[in-house]
Amino acid sequence: MTMTSSDGSGFDFAAAAATTSLSDEHKMILLVRKDLNMGVGKIAAQCCHAAVGACRANDFQEWRDQGEAKIVLGVKNKDELMKYCTLAREAGLPTYEIEDAGRTEVAPGTMTVAAIGPARKVLIDAVTGKLRLLK
Repeated sequence: MTMTSSDGSGFDFAAAAATTSLSDEHKMILLVRKDLNMGVGKIAAQCCHAAVGACRANDFQEWRDQGEAKIVLGVKNKDELMKYCTLAREAGLPTYEIEDAGRTEVAPGTMTVAAIGPARKVLIDAVTGKLRLLK
């Protein structure tokens, strides 16, 4: 499948998936909504929920064998979060979205974080490579 990114460039997911190398790294991306202004503890908990949920949903032995890399990136709001989840799903990447129970900082049902992966780094970077680390 060839997927066109938001900047108009194309990325051939099928070709990337077919390549193998000794340094074939895997990772998981955690997308955090910045517009919710969650505290660092809340962000940590939500990221943990997403990572554990993604792992329960699938078997990722290669990722576990490589140290279980998790990268936390920021997105502006729910619309941007959903955009990246949709792009990831269209590329065949696993996603797992978290809707909060609403016990502390945000309203019940608020989508706070999404996990993309674990999957091959090259495939995840094709979808989320322009996002920045959460600050």
